[in-house]
Amino acid sequence: MAKTTLWIRLKEGRLKRHINSIKSTLTDDNKLGRIRFCLSMLDELSVPEEPTFKGMYNVIHIDEKWFYRTKDTHNYYLASDEEEPYRGTQSKGFIGKVMFLAAVARPRYDDHGVMTFDGKIGIWPFTYQDFAKRRSPYRERGEEVTKVLPSVTKDVSRDYMVNKLLPAIKALWPTSERGRMIYIQQDNAKTHISVNDSVFCAAAQADGWDIRLTCQPPNSPDLNILGLGFFVALQALFEKMSPGKIVDIVAKVEKAYDTYPAERSNRIFLTFQSCMREVLKQKGGNMYKVPHMRKSFLAALEMLPDVIPCDADVVIAAIEALPDA
Repeated sequence: MAKTTLWIRLKEGRLKRHINSIKSTLTDDNKLGRIRFCLSMLDELSVPEEPTFKGMYNVIHIDEKWFYRTKDTHNYYLASDEEEPYRGTQSKGFIGKVMFLAAVARPRYDDHGVMTFDGKIGIWPFTYQDFAKRRSPYRERGEEVTKVLPSVTKDVSRDYMVNKLLPAIKALWPTSERGRMIYIQQDNAKTHISVNDSVFCAAAQADGWDIRLTCQPPNSPDLNILGLGFFVALQALFEKMSPGKIVDIVAKVEKAYDTYPAERSNRIFLTFQSCMREVLKQKGGNMYKVPHMRKSFLAALEMLPDVIPCDADVVIAAIEALPDA
């Protein structure tokens, strides 16, 4: 087909543009785990007549992400007399990058719609401070420099969870909810600690707190708000800042995290609930499009729901799909 004909058919609406994303391969056990996870997020009092998802205000989602200094290719829009930007690196195969651990909870609002807690627990780079052993054009010998950790092991994960994440939760969590059960949801990466890790559990239960670690189903990045939409938005904000050195990457990722509107992360939680509804419809599958519910429009009309309902027939069918139903 000629390109001109293709373009005409596209304008006529006889063809459509489609962007295809790779999905995680799911085993039968993965699908069953996804069903159980989504069913556990339903409010017990609403089942079976009018099943509705929980508000999930006591769940903190955590995950790791690499942030690169720059991409191999960037798109720019320039004025006709503007010079093309120059970007250089010694090796395209090694571009400076930093891994971060991020933690986000659902924001809180009072009866008047005023935000009382933005849900941002923190974001921490996997870096350390060292002293330059040699002189270079960028620094003197002995000057303090920021370096990336060579590897993130289970011991490193435990250290960040106990010494960074837990203190941040205890310092920022709403006072009225302290003492209640809090869940930290992580994925199933091999470098993550066990949910029964003795060091973590001791620190999480200290001082009257009840903080517990839980895992999302395997091969399910769509069941974590960070992988579902938060990191993509954060990446877009970060790339606008044109970072340079490692310390610059760290500063600008933290700035992007701080400036990200908390009301948008609240909407991602609603999208997360809509995705769980689709998972139940597909009996654990992931071949669905992320639902759109015009959240910005509903928010402008002050009609944005607090939780997403789920059809009773869908819930019953999902339960019947379990071998121990």
